[in-house]
Amino acid sequence: MTTTAQAARPAVRKSSPGAARGPRRRTGRVRRVGLPYLLLLPALLLELLVHLVPMVIGIVMSFKELTQFYIRDWGAAPWSALDNYRVSVDFDAPVGEALLHSFLVTIAFTLLSVGLCWLIGTAAAVFMQDTFRGRGLLRALFLVPYALPVYAAVITWVFMFQHDNGLVNHVLHDQLGLTDKPSFWLIGDNSFIALLTVSVWKGWPFAFLIVMAGLQNIPGELYEAAALDGAGVWQRIRRITLPSLRPVNQVLVLVLFLWTFNDFNTPFVLFGRTAPEAADLISVHIYQASFVTWNFGTGSAMSVLLLLFLLLVTGGYLALTSRGRRKTS
Repeated sequence: MTTTAQAARPAVRKSSPGAARGPRRRTGRVRRVGLPYLLLLPALLLELLVHLVPMVIGIVMSFKELTQFYIRDWGAAPWSALDNYRVSVDFDAPVGEALLHSFLVTIAFTLLSVGLCWLIGTAAAVFMQDTFRGRGLLRALFLVPYALPVYAAVITWVFMFQHDNGLVNHVLHDQLGLTDKPSFWLIGDNSFIALLTVSVWKGWPFAFLIVMAGLQNIPGELYEAAALDGAGVWQRIRRITLPSLRPVNQVLVLVLFLWTFNDFNTPFVLFGRTAPEAADLISVHIYQASFVTWNFGTGSAMSVLLLLFLLLVTGGYLALTSRGRRKTS
């Protein structure tokens, strides 16, 4: 009787614990793997809308004969193939010659600005490593040019560079007597010096901040051992500080180069829509080719050429620095 009742009952199959946890583990793993991508999705969408989509549109515009006659419907502008690029790189023609001059001015300006920013920032950071009274206040003052808004800072420099009542001419000519007469700083050849001064003034605190952060990772025992061995200040900087800061400087120089080469706000606020020939940076030159002469096709082609140049320089720089790191390691 008991045997018959037990046989009549439905067989209950017990599932193993591993079989029950298997799907849950897979679901948890999918959630852990997919959560970072889900959190990055809004930033990726904004990056797509703000940078990638306009960049693709600019590349398409560079192959069109887009002038002021097609502003309302730029999609109807006729295709020009590579004509805009031929005009831009024809250095015997006025457009190409002006672009080449602007490119050379930008190269000279970038090299000088990056070099001076790195030199001043590194010197200030090394000097600030020593403990003295008022060091914190001095560090804060050094960062003021970097913290100020670009437009407010550059407009202040515009007033300082005025010919008749500017502070620069008042100090150089009226008080120190270094010039025979007040100089024009916002026109002529002196405009390059004015632009370089403003760029270095607002750029070197960034180098100071990065180098000062990198110096915190250098053990103090290295300097103490070098001092016991009789090494002087310059030998310690050459043998310890600069080699230890090499990874930091590699990134710093690249960032400063890209920022300075693409700088548009400083020359535009300093000189207006039309920059002097001596300070005709390529960013302002492309703006003039696009929005002053209303030739958006040629301006887009210049922008694409600038993008290719910066990609080439960045790739070459990263390849050289990575090869140097492999050799040292």
